[in-house]
Amino acid sequence: MSAPPNAIPPSPEAHPAPGTEGRADAAVLPSAPGPSVASVPPLPRVWTIALAATAAVALLALALSWSGGRRLETSESELVKRQQEAAAVAAEARALARQAEALTRESAAKLALLETRVAETSLQRTQLEELIQALARSRDENLLADVEAAVRVAMQQSAITGSTDPLANALRQADERLARYPQPRIERVRRAIVQDLERLRAAGQVDLPSLTIRVDEVVRQIDDLPLVAGIDRRGARREPAAAAPAAAPAASASGEAASAPASAWPRWIDDGARLLLGQVWSEVRDLVRVTRVNDPNALLLAPEQAFFVRENLKLRLLNARLALLSRQFDVAQADLREAQQALERYFDRSSRRVTVVVDLLRQTAAQARQVNLPRPDATLAALATAAAGR
Repeated sequence: MSAPPNAIPPSPEAHPAPGTEGRADAAVLPSAPGPSVASVPPLPRVWTIALAATAAVALLALALSWSGGRRLETSESELVKRQQEAAAVAAEARALARQAEALTRESAAKLALLETRVAETSLQRTQLEELIQALARSRDENLLADVEAAVRVAMQQSAITGSTDPLANALRQADERLARYPQPRIERVRRAIVQDLERLRAAGQVDLPSLTIRVDEVVRQIDDLPLVAGIDRRGARREPAAAAPAAAPAASASGEAASAPASAWPRWIDDGARLLLGQVWSEVRDLVRVTRVNDPNALLLAPEQAFFVRENLKLRLLNARLALLSRQFDVAQADLREAQQALERYFDRSSRRVTVVVDLLRQTAAQARQVNLPRPDATLAALATAAAGR
């Protein structure tokens, strides 16, 4: 601490000895008198106090500086220690950071692996659900496909046979199969099947078995039908049906004549006369016949041609039968009409058997007609809608 500018610098003598610091009021011992040394007057008290204060301040400054140095050394050592600790912590932090980074990378890899597995699991679950739904759908779709295939096959069979029985049976079987699966879309198919069954019941059909049986019956009776020309199956002229009843009166007349005096005529004369009269009566009836003939050519039929007439008529009827079985109704009706015309031309219409055969052929031709079978369009449309999942 510097002295004030107005202060007078102390003399060397004014400084106390090292051993006399703190004794301000110590007396100044007079030095030994000498001839060349002058006496020094004592310092004033103010200067003494100032010197003491200066010394105290210097000591205090020294103590403060020493204390500051100690504190500085302590701070430096603490700073160094803390710096070392900070370096250690920083090194440890760097090591932990490296470990954390490694853990982070490992965790990221594990997380990526887990995400991949989760994605795979989700994909597998989705595929499994789709497979389960596909299995559930495939069962219904297979059922609907089988029903549709059965209905279409039945349609072909009905078109071939001309009967609604195959289609009706297929629809009933389909209804029974679908009844085991109570689902809304299948219920719509069942309702459509019921509608088509009602339409099939209301539709008419051709009874082909009964028609073929009738044609076979006509073919069987052709050989026994009488011709207009009076030729039997063996090619000989048949006797008139009225010859026997007409010969009866002649025989009775001859019998009555013979019952007259039997003794007058011998027995053999009566027999001969009876035979002769019968032959004469037969010849007379052959000479005179009253018959209505629409076609004069039928009377000119030779005995050897009667066989071919019957055989041609049989072939015509067999062709009509084959046409019925093949559902060619136009061909069958044409053959039946030609057979009916042949019967009316060459056979005796006055015979009851010919009349019955002609009526049978007329009924067969009237029933041999094309019938449009109803298609199960409602069932097919419902099956298509159900298969589409709507």
